[in-house]
Amino acid sequence: MAFGVHSEVGRLKRVMVHRPGLEHRRLTPSNAEDLLFDDVIWVDRAEQEHDAFVALMRQRGVEVFEAETLLAEALERPEAKRWVLDNILNERMVGTAAARRAEDQLGQLSTTEWADLLIGGITKADIREEIDGLLYQAVDPGSMLLPPLPNFIFQRDPSCWVYGGVTLNPMAKPARKPETMIVEAIYTFHPMFAADGGVKVWIGGVGTDWGRVTIEGGDVEIIGNGAVMIGMGERTSPQAVSLLARRLFEGGGARLVLAVRLPPSRSYMHLDTVMTMVDRDKITAYRAVVDGARVWAIRPGDSPSDLVIEEQTGGIVGAIKGALDLDDLQVIPTGGDEFAAAREQWDDGNNVVALEPGVVVAYERNTFTIARMRQAGVEVLEIAGFELGKGRGGGHCMTCPLEREP
Repeated sequence: MAFGVHSEVGRLKRVMVHRPGLEHRRLTPSNAEDLLFDDVIWVDRAEQEHDAFVALMRQRGVEVFEAETLLAEALERPEAKRWVLDNILNERMVGTAAARRAEDQLGQLSTTEWADLLIGGITKADIREEIDGLLYQAVDPGSMLLPPLPNFIFQRDPSCWVYGGVTLNPMAKPARKPETMIVEAIYTFHPMFAADGGVKVWIGGVGTDWGRVTIEGGDVEIIGNGAVMIGMGERTSPQAVSLLARRLFEGGGARLVLAVRLPPSRSYMHLDTVMTMVDRDKITAYRAVVDGARVWAIRPGDSPSDLVIEEQTGGIVGAIKGALDLDDLQVIPTGGDEFAAAREQWDDGNNVVALEPGVVVAYERNTFTIARMRQAGVEVLEIAGFELGKGRGGGHCMTCPLEREP
């Protein structure tokens, strides 16, 4: 099977992740809020937690790729380095003088070092020779000429595979926009993706001003049977949902898009923070949000470029049942009383990733929700997430499936 994601719960075969690293060591109390983290993290422990997560997936037969390694391998191609210089290290990003000198400066480094700095950020102290530029002259040695990307650990967001193609997501927050350029470089130049004419891109790319079209992969769930469910809240706009729906219909990528209105809150920043599928006919859900969510069905009209939009009366549960031709859909609510449920939702109790139907990975701290999933017949594989969870993302957020069965 070629690259493509055809469900949320079919057997996961290949996945892309990113291990915590330099970008998290450059996360401080003074910059954490701007970089969308609630707190600094103990990086050594976060690396251990992530390594255990990856090891568990590999033990279950999943082929796991590290995004930073793929980037370094892509940068072995001269045209990839040129693309990075033109799009990530240009004068709009690092100033006129630094942009002129970037090629010479980076020419002294290995591609592994390039990749580390592109994700981890570039400080004045990282520059090997002085630069006669205003940005360089005006900042102190520890200041960032290129900010770090600590949210890159959440590989679900900058790109997502929707059936046979991928989206290069125009992201809502300035701190995250460079992440999409990193994955675009990977998909464009890495031999694994560039072979046979490259990958099909549904939406996104640096060559277009996307305006108010913003979308993040945590809002996109490929529920199967030709249907996609997309949340519209803090990070994903209705403009993006409509445009992606049209592109999918025009390209034969999907037959139905279900748009879900979410409260614009950090607590529910993505659809997968309040609902994920755990089996063919089971979901886990934070009912305080999910039960009241409005849902619209988007289908192609007389031509694929025309959209027929109709609000649904059965909410998220009814929409999934209809899309998947299910007689029943079991909802496993976030566990505990209302206080415990709110806490476990915040701690990503609903943000689980399925490795195959009925087998999911969850943070061990969400004991009430795990108990309810097990009572419903779901096999739950527990991982530690004390440090990983400080960026507000669980196993679903940390994985970008590249190949998943229907």
